Amino acid sequence: MLKLSVEEIIKKIQNEEVFEAVSNDYSFTLKIDSYVHYVCGAVHDGHQFRKELWTNCKHTEYERWYEEDPETKNMVISHPIVIAGLDSRFEYDLNRAPDTAIYEDAWGKQLWYKPLSEEMKNKSLDKHKNFYKVVEALISKIEEKFGICIVYDMHSYNWQRWDREVPTWNLGTANVDTNRFSEVIESWRLTLEKMPLPNGIKSTSKINDTFQGNGYFLKFITQKFKNTLVLATEIAKVYCDELNQIMYPEVVNAVENYLQTELKNHAETFYKEHKL
Repeated sequence: MLKLSVEEIIKKIQNEEVFEAVSNDYSFTLKIDSYVHYVCGAVHDGHQFRKELWTNCKHTEYERWYEEDPETKNMVISHPIVIAGLDSRFEYDLNRAPDTAIYEDAWGKQLWYKPLSEEMKNKSLDKHKNFYKVVEALISKIEEKFGICIVYDMHSYNWQRWDREVPTWNLGTANVDTNRFSEVIESWRLTLEKMPLPNGIKSTSKINDTFQGNGYFLKFITQKFKNTLVLATEIAKVYCDELNQIMYPEVVNAVENYLQTELKNHAETFYKEHKL
């Protein structure tokens, strides 16, 4: 893995180079093994939290972990193009627009003992801005090369906080072209529903049941690129004990193994049916 500036990363994308890199501020990673028509993203995978913020944050390390999406990068790690955040959403949220990316409160609790200075905020917002510079360059290259692109926007959610039965998988489609891509969306839902999982976990899948797909990552790409479909894909945290902070690697591995083949197959079908 290389350590590169945003400018160096973008230049490599424009030159269609294969590489794996971490940004020089260690805020995100990008792997490109080959240039294909699909991208996997895990914007909430990160857990890093700037040390100068530690004593000012009211949320514990566990409370931050609880709201993050651990292991979502590893669920798609085998695919050719993977971009993932390294920083906690509690520093800045890559799935929110810049003006709301830095929380004042989070899940009903004030985040900071003292309000952040503009300097502190700008350190975080610079990383947010740089991430999206790379996203724009990446999707531009994919659309230029293939005419069309599909992005698997991987997330997780805390199912035990719900007071009703919720699906193992939720697809949020409120901000994508459901008329144009209805068959693609439904085939992805069915693909997820057929996933075999260990420990007696049933793989159910619904559309806009728990979340509607209102994230900035999806909106940013969808608004800028008319031939790219972003599938906001949320897995319930059945792959861990969300209350005791214990990971179930056998479940993560089962998801990754299944998606190695089935996500690729889904992306290939998408390309055959929608290439321009």
